[in-house]
Amino acid sequence: MRAQVGDHIHIHSRAVGIDEQQGEITEVRGSNGEPPYLVRFADGHEGLLYPGPDCTVEQRPKNR
Repeated sequence: MRAQVGDHIHIHSRAVGIDEQQGEITEVRGSNGEPPYLVRFADGHEGLLYPGPDCTVEQRPKNR
C-alpha cells in the first residue's frame, strides 16, 4: 500500500456492529509512501496506523 499526505484512508468493518472509520493521512512515515501513516480521523483524534487488508486508500484529486 502506498499513500501520500492528503489521501483519505478507509477502514472497513470486519464484523457486524463495528462502524467503518475514515480519516485523512497527515504524515507518511515509511519510505516511498509506505506505512506507517499518521491519520486524523473524522471524529478528530489522531493515531499512527499500520493498515491491514481491511483498509483502502483514496488518493486526493490531482490539481489540473
